[in-house]
Amino acid sequence: MYKVLTNKQMREADSFTVENCNISSETLMRRAGLAIAEEAAYAAEKNRTDEILVVCGTGNNGGDGYVCAQELLNRGYKVSVYAFDGSLSLDCRREKLAYQGGYLRHICGPIIVDCIFGTGLCREISGEFAKVINEINSSGAYVISADIPSGLNGDNGMICGVSVKADLTVAIAEFKRGLFLNDGLDVCGTIVKKDIGITVPEDGKYALIAQDEDVKKFFPNRKRNSHKGTYGSANIVAGSDKYIGAAALAVNAALQSGCGYVKLCTGEKVKICLAQKFPQVIFSGEPDLSSEAIAVGSGCGVSKELYSLIERIMLTYGGTLILDADGLNALAKYGVEILKNKKCKVIITPHVKEFSRLTGKTVDEIVLRSIELAEEFSLKYGVITLLKNAVSVITDGIKTVLNIRGSSALAKGGSGDMLTGFLCGTAARGLSAFDAAVCAAYTLGATAETVSAEKSDYCAVAGDIIKNLHKTVKRLTV
Repeated sequence: MYKVLTNKQMREADSFTVENCNISSETLMRRAGLAIAEEAAYAAEKNRTDEILVVCGTGNNGGDGYVCAQELLNRGYKVSVYAFDGSLSLDCRREKLAYQGGYLRHICGPIIVDCIFGTGLCREISGEFAKVINEINSSGAYVISADIPSGLNGDNGMICGVSVKADLTVAIAEFKRGLFLNDGLDVCGTIVKKDIGITVPEDGKYALIAQDEDVKKFFPNRKRNSHKGTYGSANIVAGSDKYIGAAALAVNAALQSGCGYVKLCTGEKVKICLAQKFPQVIFSGEPDLSSEAIAVGSGCGVSKELYSLIERIMLTYGGTLILDADGLNALAKYGVEILKNKKCKVIITPHVKEFSRLTGKTVDEIVLRSIELAEEFSLKYGVITLLKNAVSVITDGIKTVLNIRGSSALAKGGSGDMLTGFLCGTAARGLSAFDAAVCAAYTLGATAETVSAEKSDYCAVAGDIIKNLHKTVKRLTV
């Protein structure tokens, strides 16, 4: 897994490297500039041009830009710099003095390298900076941002009034949170990470990003000498007269998860509608507490009875309980404190609005501090939180994983029901609660990307994703 750092953690890593590893800030800046130049040269080759404009701010990001410009000049490219006036940082001033090329006072060219602001930006952009950023975005050039697109907050991924929209972002040393959260993925383009020799202290608490190789271990080879009981039982409490489809999506996804049994606890009308469509499913009117995993909430409707059922399960059940949708809304309405008194492991899967109801925080607060607030909630109540968003946060309060896989095809009704079912089946087949949450979010997100590529984000629906889960699972098990 890759580390994802806050701005403060990145500054601490820089300082740690300079103070303990005998590497100067000048050397680090040179390495950063060379890494950016390497990507700019590659882009110029692909675009069949030798003209490159580097836009340099007055801080250390601008210093990286001057190093990049000089390196490209040394390689024979036609390089110009657009330089902002103002008080320069010491490192930026040194590299500007070392730059031997020419300057432009307008934004143009087929390749533009954005080195205006780094990750430390935390104010609204205005004046000449805003004007230049807008000109970069309207230039039609291939745009490369150094470390982070200028105008994007490095901690929370919010745009500070205006932001460069990059085709490629060169993340220096480590990924920063802002690259992935909120607006990050919409303005970063392709993200590449460049190692420049910065040492990140091992004792830090960092969010992580899962990759294919991390998730493959959650799909071990299945033994021929096995049976239904080997792979566990998933019991889903879902559906009502109004929301029959929620139960259908949940059980259908659970059937694709690899568990041995899928059971549906639901009302008679839902049973009549779904029994023929899903002959593999075992129907009942009460939860089966012998199941390895139970999921409660999809399409159930909010009621005191549902709340009481959740409380009873938590007090008597020893497996993994997943709470979603109306299960979470029932907690928000009748009292979240029951989460503190439980026998089972609990995973909650709220979207931002549901999490707002659970915590009393505003949606804006959650968007700005999604990782911290999810961690705080998990620690307070002893649960795994899977906070769903464009990039989901999965945490037990100590470990935190960001799931960056997915597409806007998931921004449609039914996606949460599908996640609940697949997560329940995944937990049932023996994964820990935390690993099951990471596995389910990643697998569904990766499948959504596949479906979006085939059908477009506009046309893809939850059923399409369920039908294509096998492609992702097969890729992860080869």
